[in-house]
Amino acid sequence: MGEIQKKSETTSEQNATQMPSTTFPPVSAPAFSIYNGQPLPTNAEKTAFASDIEESVATDSEVVPVRHTLPADFPDGGLDAWLCVFGGWCAMFAAFGLVNCLGVFLTYYVEGPLSSYGSSAVSWIVTTQLYFQSGSAIVWGRLYDVYGPKWLLYGGSLMYIFGLMMTSLATQYYQIFLAQSLVSAMGSGAIFNVSITCATTWFHKKRAAAMGILVSGSSLGGVILPIIFNQLIPRLGFPRTLRIVALILLALCSAACLTIKSRLPPRPKALKTGDYIRPLTEPAFLFTVLSGFFFLLGMFIPFNYVTLQAEAAGVSPTLVPYLLSIINGVSIFGRIIPGFVADVVGRYNTMIIITALSALFTLSLWIPGRGSAAIVVYGAIFGFTSGGYVSIGAPCIAQISDIREIGTRTGTAYLLQALGGLLGSPIAGAIVSKMGGNYLGLQLFCGIIGFQWAKV
Repeated sequence: MGEIQKKSETTSEQNATQMPSTTFPPVSAPAFSIYNGQPLPTNAEKTAFASDIEESVATDSEVVPVRHTLPADFPDGGLDAWLCVFGGWCAMFAAFGLVNCLGVFLTYYVEGPLSSYGSSAVSWIVTTQLYFQSGSAIVWGRLYDVYGPKWLLYGGSLMYIFGLMMTSLATQYYQIFLAQSLVSAMGSGAIFNVSITCATTWFHKKRAAAMGILVSGSSLGGVILPIIFNQLIPRLGFPRTLRIVALILLALCSAACLTIKSRLPPRPKALKTGDYIRPLTEPAFLFTVLSGFFFLLGMFIPFNYVTLQAEAAGVSPTLVPYLLSIINGVSIFGRIIPGFVADVVGRYNTMIIITALSALFTLSLWIPGRGSAAIVVYGAIFGFTSGGYVSIGAPCIAQISDIREIGTRTGTAYLLQALGGLLGSPIAGAIVSKMGGNYLGLQLFCGIIGFQWAKV
């Protein structure tokens, strides 16, 4: 018995010496140095990855783990991802395509039913609409993080179209303000926020390029919709034309509802004020928000006043109605091309170049320019540079954020940045009134204040 035991021990020792030695990495070794050749994650992404190990979301009786948020986990393509981009394109055509031709609304109100109010007072209708469309994202973003995109898209689409239909029936200032500036703006804000935030969950390396394609829908809408208005208003009147446009936008919103979805599941959690305040304590986030505020302070001034300024400068009446279409037509390329460039040279680097060019050409071309050629050339250049800001703004925020909190963080940013869009046009309108109809002060304000400070 003792001999058998000794023999067994000897055999075990021989087998152990014949086995190749294997060295395992220490458990505490960094897990984030290399993974599939992808770019190194940020500290926020490392924290998100670590918390994913323990966190899960309960859905009915099934527990669904939260997906990782490292760059390697983003598909950066595929059928669902590009369908989301297509749906977002339709949503942006419907929501911001109409915003890009608000100059048509402003011209109609100033020369028509609200002529007794003056351009500065009427400007509050369109600027308040812009503010609630972007600023309401602080509400929609939170709801998106908690409940997902589906019901926000459905409810937002119905609210948006209902507001436009009520605008077509309105004849008084307060009626137009309630229908257009509040109801339709809140509805389009939900559509806009969902389309942007859903797309960011599908892309990482190609995020700016995908976003450029998505937001180009608003530029194409800004080309087509002003032409529809200018062709139909003389024959059908503004109310009937607006109802026709609302039905077109309803079809686009329906397509968005069917194709947009998020890659990440909802994350129900209690509302905390710190979720909105904490991002503002991060220098990168704070300066990104400040730069967006100053850019939007000047961005919508050309969109809203270029037709009125062109008329005052003596531009041909047959050309004036197409200025917005020219701006938005070039903006299609301005939203797509800088997105691809930003993914290569850096999103913030590209943003600095775009804001600098916007300021440069506003001051050096729009102010001294006289006649149709100068105004058209400026409109084309401005359309390109402003389009780049729209396509890269959201990727810049996503780059410095935990993607699972993208709704709340973009909502906070849009709320504060939208204050620039709210204040810019009324201030510009007041400057024109003070200068007796001269647009020089407006142009200086647009170039110096609105754009130069965007380089913050």
